[in-house]
Amino acid sequence: MQSPTYKKILLTGVNGQVGHALQQALLNQPDLFGELVCLDKSKLDLSNPQAIRDAVQAIQPDLIINPAAYTAVDKAESEPDLAYAINAIAPGVLAEEAAKLGAKLIHFSTDYVYAGNKVGAYVESDATAPLSVYGKSKLAGEVAIRKAGLPALIFRTSWVYGAYGKNFLHTILRLAKEREQLRIVADQVGAPTSSFCIAQAVLQVLAGWDGERSGVYHLVNAGHTTWHGFASAIVEDYAQLQSARHWQPLKAVVANIEPIATAEYPTPAVRPANSCLDCTKLSTDFSVQLPDWRDALMTELQALPNS
Repeated sequence: MQSPTYKKILLTGVNGQVGHALQQALLNQPDLFGELVCLDKSKLDLSNPQAIRDAVQAIQPDLIINPAAYTAVDKAESEPDLAYAINAIAPGVLAEEAAKLGAKLIHFSTDYVYAGNKVGAYVESDATAPLSVYGKSKLAGEVAIRKAGLPALIFRTSWVYGAYGKNFLHTILRLAKEREQLRIVADQVGAPTSSFCIAQAVLQVLAGWDGERSGVYHLVNAGHTTWHGFASAIVEDYAQLQSARHWQPLKAVVANIEPIATAEYPTPAVRPANSCLDCTKLSTDFSVQLPDWRDALMTELQALPNS
């Protein structure tokens, strides 16, 4: 029997969208690891650096995967200390402890590290200029990991959603069941990215990662749309599946989803107008290409429980 690639993997944030998807994907690949240790925030307080150090030293992993994050973008504006503790300090501590063990690290960042004023898709070498506390805290986390000097991959992703967890997909379906008309921002552009697709891509990367390549990679579904386009696709695709799956009908239809400007929906945190990320580097280095966002959406919808 072939030895597993990793003796022990530590996975954080397993109650989050990406963490949950990664847990399921890893459990379907038992030959990849000897032991998978999954921690949620009840078992690991990422706002407590000493608790992180103690956990890593007790578990002794040879790979840490850290999808855990403070993701309440607007709330972060009034809770900057907590956002920085989880998004900036904690990744740095994980990286430092992993370096002591000779372990590798995979971490997840965001499109919100960019200002969003570029024409065209961002590449990894483009200048960062986050507009929000959330984006600034995530960028600080990237910097802290790089300072630790260990083999680490940082995946910047965007507009993450999935069948599991709280996200835009579930919000739109809930609102469309309650209201006949929706008003959705139509002047922010990006790639809705499925948590399932993220997990599958990470498995592909792990199969070919020797630790020599480190750094930032963009990891998003192909194509792009607006939040309005995303909401319209959710409603349209849900309607296609509704009869066959005996799902609750929607009150809102695509024709009743009104496009609005960002200025008409003010939020505490400023979002980038352009969140498009170029994934050429990921494809070149790891031969990983994610499917188009619209195809991924149908896959996530089909994974929904009775709705």
